[in-house]
Amino acid sequence: MRYDDFRRSDNIDDRRDDGGGDFGGGGGGFGLPTGGGGLGIGTIVVLGLVGWAFGIDPRLLIGGAEILTGGSGGAPTIQTERRSGPAKAGAPKDEMGDLISATLGSIDDRWTEIFQTSGRRYQGPRIVLFRNATNGGRCGRAQSAMGPFYCPPDRLIYLDTNFFREVETRFRGCSGSACKFTAAYIIAHEAGHHIQNLLGILPRVNQMQQQAGSRAESNRLQVMVELQADCLSGLWVNRQLKKSPGFLEAGDIDAALQTATAIGDDTLQRKAQGRVVPDSFTHGSAEQRKRWFMTGYQQGTIEACNTFGASNL
Repeated sequence: MRYDDFRRSDNIDDRRDDGGGDFGGGGGGFGLPTGGGGLGIGTIVVLGLVGWAFGIDPRLLIGGAEILTGGSGGAPTIQTERRSGPAKAGAPKDEMGDLISATLGSIDDRWTEIFQTSGRRYQGPRIVLFRNATNGGRCGRAQSAMGPFYCPPDRLIYLDTNFFREVETRFRGCSGSACKFTAAYIIAHEAGHHIQNLLGILPRVNQMQQQAGSRAESNRLQVMVELQADCLSGLWVNRQLKKSPGFLEAGDIDAALQTATAIGDDTLQRKAQGRVVPDSFTHGSAEQRKRWFMTGYQQGTIEACNTFGASNL
């Protein structure tokens, strides 16, 4: 992925120096949970209360929180947090921070253009970078075990950058330089939840889930939300290619599809429990995630990303 000509967004709070501790192995923090779970009971309770207060299903508050857990429960992961000063605002200067800043700048620019065509005003999300754990505002405590997630009431994306290392090393979602594009795909997915929030999709889905007659039906609606976010991330790639035809490098799209396979609900459930339970899916199967990303990538329109009207998810 070539991003030298991307605008750098300064809509970032860098808290990576605020938390952490000596965890061994270079101080990278705890890894993401294997098997099921990773959300502490306190976090679940807080998200439930926030969801009730703002009329949003708690699972929508955690966008990517179940991305590596398959929606199943489990023991909470213990995290420590050490405060050392205020967050740094603005575009980070390190390599990973620069990639995130450039990706967010591109995402905001392309979505500003898309919204303008329909006479709407776009205001992008803010990204909070952290390590291990941080204050998640109205969505409770953010922990690395949750993976990247979007908080609708605050319009913030929370991201522990160690997540990208886990995708590469533990889940084999990418390798080498192609992991840069994988990181961009993940950020664009979370930004997709922000688009859904701006368009009023998230509150409408919450209402539909409240009226759902079963957990399986509610889960299916959640899968539609997540697959649409995958499609919207592919849409961003389509639009960026029109601005920067050379920004993709050989293997980048394959890396995104490999990541989609690695984080599909069926892949994670099979690894965690040796069997697949489709009714418990919350993000979609590997095949679905790949197909909807490619739909956005190939067609490049919001209309093409209407997972709620699709005859075949």
